[in-house]
Amino acid sequence: MTYASRRWSNGLLKLVVATVAAGAPLPLSQATDVRAEDDPFGQFPLVIHCKYKDTYHAFYVSRISQDGLATYVASDRIAGTITLGGQAKATGGEDGGSCVGKTLKELRASGQARDLKQ
Repeated sequence: MTYASRRWSNGLLKLVVATVAAGAPLPLSQATDVRAEDDPFGQFPLVIHCKYKDTYHAFYVSRISQDGLATYVASDRIAGTITLGGQAKATGGEDGGSCVGKTLKELRASGQARDLKQ
């Protein structure tokens, strides 16, 4: 990673953390029927926050596969996946937090999913 790209990503992360910490709402994406490959990062929320084992975690979108499976990661090496029309699933274990089994629509409605609108 170059210095310039690292600076840009650090700046974006600071903006997201400051916005989430302040409790300011990030605008929700207006497009809901577009397929993941049309604009993959525009279709999925940037961050999803869930309660897992009495601790709140922020899961950030890490990658989106060609078939539309988004992977979210958090601290403590925990992760989960979700598709545009599917339910959130925990990866690497049987345990799940407050996001497991919810759709993107449900996560957005409960305020657990935050989009970044440019």
